[in-house]
Amino acid sequence: MLTQQAFYQYELTKQIKMEIDRLKEALVSLHQVEGFDFSSYKHQVGRIEGLRTALELCEEVNATLSGKEGG
Repeated sequence: MLTQQAFYQYELTKQIKMEIDRLKEALVSLHQVEGFDFSSYKHQVGRIEGLRTALELCEEVNATLSGKEGG
């Protein structure tokens, strides 16, 4: 059984990954429908990169907490 904290982390990472996928799909659609707009492209790519950074930070925190629990 998942603890509340583990469940929260699981759901948060799942939602972040879903948002990344949604933004990637929107980026492709934006390019196909409206043509190439570099400023919008940069903005969307920046959002995706920010969410990926958030996922990395979640993994780092999890590794840190796991190390403290094991040590």
